[in-house]
Amino acid sequence: MAHAEPVAIVRRADVEISGLPQQLPAVLRQILARRGIRSTTQLDLRLQHLPHFSQLHDCERAAARVMQALRAGQHICICGDFDADGATSTALMVSALEAMGARNVSFCVPNRFTDGYGLSPNLVDYAKAQGAELLITVDSGISCHAGVAAANAAGIDVIVTDHHLAGAELPPAYAIVNPNQPACQFPCKAIAGVGVAFYLLLAVRAQAREAGHRAAEVNLADWLDLVALGTVADVVKLDDTNRVLVQQGLQRIRRGYCRPGINALLSVTQRDPAQLQASDLGFAIAPRINAAGRLDDMAIGIECLLSDDIEEARRLAQQLNDLNSERRSIETEMRESAASYVAQLQFNSDALPPLLVLHQPDWHQGVIGIVAGRVKEQFHRPTITFAAGDDGLLKGSARSIPGLHMRDLLERVHTLQPDLIERFGGHAMAAGLSLAPEHLEAFREAATAVAVDWLEPQALERQILSDGALDASCFTTGFVEQLQQLGPWGQGFPEPVFDDVFELLQQRIVGERHLKLVLRHADGIVVDAIAFNVATESWPDLSVRNARLLYKLQLNHFRGQTNVQLLVEHLQPLR
Repeated sequence: MAHAEPVAIVRRADVEISGLPQQLPAVLRQILARRGIRSTTQLDLRLQHLPHFSQLHDCERAAARVMQALRAGQHICICGDFDADGATSTALMVSALEAMGARNVSFCVPNRFTDGYGLSPNLVDYAKAQGAELLITVDSGISCHAGVAAANAAGIDVIVTDHHLAGAELPPAYAIVNPNQPACQFPCKAIAGVGVAFYLLLAVRAQAREAGHRAAEVNLADWLDLVALGTVADVVKLDDTNRVLVQQGLQRIRRGYCRPGINALLSVTQRDPAQLQASDLGFAIAPRINAAGRLDDMAIGIECLLSDDIEEARRLAQQLNDLNSERRSIETEMRESAASYVAQLQFNSDALPPLLVLHQPDWHQGVIGIVAGRVKEQFHRPTITFAAGDDGLLKGSARSIPGLHMRDLLERVHTLQPDLIERFGGHAMAAGLSLAPEHLEAFREAATAVAVDWLEPQALERQILSDGALDASCFTTGFVEQLQQLGPWGQGFPEPVFDDVFELLQQRIVGERHLKLVLRHADGIVVDAIAFNVATESWPDLSVRNARLLYKLQLNHFRGQTNVQLLVEHLQPLR
């Protein structure tokens, strides 16, 4: 969305680029160096540059237990999670283990509204009734003490694969594979749940090779489309390891080597697999899978990813697309309600509080996380939104800004007032919690007080980082293709954004709220641009002849033609 309100555009400083290939234009070397790339080696995104699975604590013990289950024909149940990382992790484990010779693999996913998060005693009862002899959690489990204990009591071993932060005590599982547990020396702490599951499978295949088991024949690269999708969807930092996993998965999808479910989702979102970028996975595919877990049953998303039949995959993809449309409608209503609430806050106060804690009785529990994220973006404040859960508790979803670690804030509130929060967990930028309705006001006061203490005033000022201005040589398809090849871009490795003043030659609305522009650069280059979701009461404005634009470079493919187009992130009139 192109914002028209004033923001501070801060240009990234130039850094040392001598270690990067001289054949790359200096502007591209600066872009890479500013994102932590110091050597040519980091640009080599082949699989052999991944850290070895032996560096993951307990990974080989877990793999040995899986091999035991494969040899004995034991029933393996995968316990998933109700987001896209959990769905891809589940589909990965079920599909790959079946290919490795597992005779009986099933999955169970907690219902967001009735089961809560992760492996619960209820889920253990379900798995036991299905005949499970080994439980493997994916993208969850590190905080599921009661569920693991229930499985142990039922005589079922549990392997936890997770990436969430560990608490003070670990659950009593047979093995825990999680780079964020204290004993683990794995160099990539940002790996997603689907990446951890993939690493366990690498260890299983290695042991199968030693044992001469048929699982050794499986080419795990065939599942990298799922790994890429789950990694991008979970918005984890794209460090060196995650960039390898995502790039390898993207390349397979672009060449047509992906499962029918991903192909069907690309088709329903009108994305060309050959032109796929990491952002397409995050903004087009992931929300449709997440919609199943938010509004219905994540099993729909998992079945879509597991399907070998293209017609069934298309039917499920359309179902996910319909759910996503419903989710967007609910979200729009909730966002308008939240904006109205925040507007009253602004009206009653000289300044917004440093933390927004929002609740309305009619809000939908499955969408509060998205609304928290949108409100955070709109007002540049850490935001916690609450909705009523089926168990009588308020379910909260939190999104933060740089400068405030959200899980640490919740832990601090819990330390100061242990009776307020029933459950909580998460990361620096996103977290979840439950509390009794009668504790909401006390929680708001306590959390706001911690935010006041912890947030530096400058953290509350909206700033947008720019890679600076470009000259005429950069507005070519060749340059943009070269830029795209340096990806994948994403969290922690942000897609380059540039800024400059342009003359507005043409402006018109397309669709309902998108501003199509024709611009002239200071070098005389004329280029097309588009700004999505503008305020139509303000644009088009023919009195504006010049504007400062913050933009990304992209290629627009239309009717067989390819041309450079600016994707406008921020539009500031200069009168």
